Amino acid sequence: MKRILLTIEYDGRDYCGWQKQPKVKTIQGEIERAILSSIGQTAELYGSGRTDSGVHALNQKAHFDLTKQVPISKLADILNNVLPDDIVIKNAEEVDSDFHARFSVHKKCYRYKIYNSPLKNAFLAYRAGYVKRELDIDKMIEASRLLIGEHDFKGFCSANTSTDNFVRKIYDITVMRDDDLVVIDVCGNGFLYNMVRIIVGTLVDYSLGRLTLSDIKEALKNGNRAKSGQTMSPYGLYLKDVIY
Repeated sequence: MKRILLTIEYDGRDYCGWQKQPKVKTIQGEIERAILSSIGQTAELYGSGRTDSGVHALNQKAHFDLTKQVPISKLADILNNVLPDDIVIKNAEEVDSDFHARFSVHKKCYRYKIYNSPLKNAFLAYRAGYVKRELDIDKMIEASRLLIGEHDFKGFCSANTSTDNFVRKIYDITVMRDDDLVVIDVCGNGFLYNMVRIIVGTLVDYSLGRLTLSDIKEALKNGNRAKSGQTMSPYGLYLKDVIY
């Protein structure tokens, strides 16, 4: 038996998130079906974390235990031959037997794309969030500095987040503009439910004058969700990388 780590790229538009569920299409479910149909093995796939419905991935990571005699160098091609076109195995490699795609993670990086223009872009409708009013990148960077470091992020997650520990560490937030596209990268040791989308919404709302720096500080200090920003659309969010 060999433990295999997959690097996966996917467009999440037509899927109900990563985690398999009965009667709906999910990324995990599609890959597990591909493993069964291509190499004849029932496998349990363990992802680095869940992505929600509509969220994309550039480099999702997941492992499973391979029991069949399959060349590892050919495994990505074998799976890609039966997977739908919007899910791609970028790499397959053998890892140590004690490796775990979720519990061995040291850092995750997410990317959020915003199309920022008075007129919508039809081709980016499911690839980026949309903000009509011009965003002030300098203000977004100013607000982002408050969030870097270790904080209690209770005020920056969905109300139905299932955890008692809201402390996370943000290593870096970068905000860049390329013409009408604003790109925000957020890297941390872990994220709460909807946390990245709310962080980006906070930067957007501060830029547009809907929040003050005092509001953001209060959301951090008191966990007051009303003082942080909107939850941005899932379509602009990409799991950029997972670091072990």
